[in-house]
Amino acid sequence: MKVKKFVAATMPEAMKKIRSNLGSEAVILQSREIKDGGFLGLFKKRKIEVVAALDPKPHKQRQKTGPYTDLTSKHSYIHNNDISEQRVIKEIKHLKHMLENQASTQDVKFTLDYQTVYSYLLDQEVDQTIAETIVATVADRHAANNIAPTTIQIVTDVQTEIENYLEQISFQGITYDQQTIHFVGPTGVGKTTTLAKLAARSMLQDRKQVAFVTTDTYRIAAIEQLKTYARILDVPIEVAYSIEDYKRALKKFSDVDLIFVDTAGRNYRHEEHVNQLTKQVQSNPDVKIYLVLSLTTKANDITDIYKQFSHLPIQEVIFTKIDETYQYGSMLNLASAHNVGIAYITNGQDVPDDIIKPSAKLISEYLMSDYYA
Repeated sequence: MKVKKFVAATMPEAMKKIRSNLGSEAVILQSREIKDGGFLGLFKKRKIEVVAALDPKPHKQRQKTGPYTDLTSKHSYIHNNDISEQRVIKEIKHLKHMLENQASTQDVKFTLDYQTVYSYLLDQEVDQTIAETIVATVADRHAANNIAPTTIQIVTDVQTEIENYLEQISFQGITYDQQTIHFVGPTGVGKTTTLAKLAARSMLQDRKQVAFVTTDTYRIAAIEQLKTYARILDVPIEVAYSIEDYKRALKKFSDVDLIFVDTAGRNYRHEEHVNQLTKQVQSNPDVKIYLVLSLTTKANDITDIYKQFSHLPIQEVIFTKIDETYQYGSMLNLASAHNVGIAYITNGQDVPDDIIKPSAKLISEYLMSDYYA
């Protein structure tokens, strides 16, 4: 592995150096802000130090940017070139699921093979009605066509049916047709880090000029975090303590391509907090709103949170912390129940790398990836 340290004035400049020296396959291992130069220890300038690496012979392993497209690939003892061995192991694990289902007190709605997949979907926190509909559709299709399916075929067809369920859902993300983008959501879901990732991508990939505004004036740490990202990315930032401050900031940044607005992560079960956010959004008609939700939150709570924000014109949601859970049903539940799009999925803390552009296929793969675990 080739490891090299880069120092630059801004993160975009550092990324250019990394790509020039190590290529597009390089991985960022560490980044931090340092002070460099100066005279006799004075007048030092802030710079970004990034440690990057390139493995000329990368090992085949699961990438952070997606799930297991091969449902058995996370088991290192399964050899990719030995199909028969994979099938034996899959069948053994399927039998284990079947025995567990036989021993459970759960209501039986299907014959054993289908019941096992149905139970798995419930374990993934898929809504019961949605799970039942998906499995029943697959079972009825097999019966109508006189198909005696294997376990693998049932799982594959269920995965395809999940994709069909998401067929009308948008996965648009940032389109640059609106200048101001608000990130809203409860506390602790990762709004600020997600904002920084998307801002960095807009700058690096799409060559856009961006600016930051934060209305989260309740936590000093939140302001400092966004100011740190602003220094690293070399973008302007304004703190808005009132709606008037917010309007002035938008006017000040009227010449940039995108204004990323970080809002307070507070308990929106309290009506006054909702009203504050509503007034802010209503003061600017040219705004796009992303609701940021953590996949580590229980499925029922995610539904409740969405309802609390549903009075806002939410274009799409962003799901965070997919790397911290093995239950992905909330993505399917929310999208299908409320016909709301999914803009992005985040899978780590690294800026700007740990963010995924989703699709119906990707979500279905996440949902079924642990069936043989």
